[in-house]
Amino acid sequence: MTWLDALKVGIAQCFALIPGTSRSGATIIGGMLFGLSRPAATEFSFFLAVPTLVAAGGYDFLKNRALFSASDVGIFTVGSVAAFISAFVVVRWLIRYVSTHDFKPFAWYRIAFGLLVLLTFWAGWIDWRAD
Repeated sequence: MTWLDALKVGIAQCFALIPGTSRSGATIIGGMLFGLSRPAATEFSFFLAVPTLVAAGGYDFLKNRALFSASDVGIFTVGSVAAFISAFVVVRWLIRYVSTHDFKPFAWYRIAFGLLVLLTFWAGWIDWRAD
C-alpha cells in the first residue's frame, strides 16, 4: 500500500461524517474501489481506527477527569485489557470473514434496520428526532 492509497482510503473515511454511515464500511468499500483487496482494505480500516479511537477516548477522559479517582485505576486496567483481547479476537475473525464473503448480509441488515426505524417513527412508537 502506498501513501496515495492510504490518502484515498482516508478520504473515503470522510463519508462516515454522513449520519448513519459506518466508518469501517466507508473505508473498506473505499479501499476496494481504489483497488485494494478485501483483506487489505479491512485490515487498513481497523488500523486507521486506532488513532481516531485513542484520540476520542483521551478527549473524553480529559473532559470528564473530575469524575475519576486513583481508586478507578484497577477497573480501568481490567476494562482496557478485556477490550483489547475482545477487539483482537473479533478483528481477526472479521478479516478472515471478509476475505471469503461479500457485504450483502451487512447491506440487507442496514436496509432492514433503516426500514424498522422509519416504521417506528411513522407509527409514532419512537421519536428518533434529537431534542
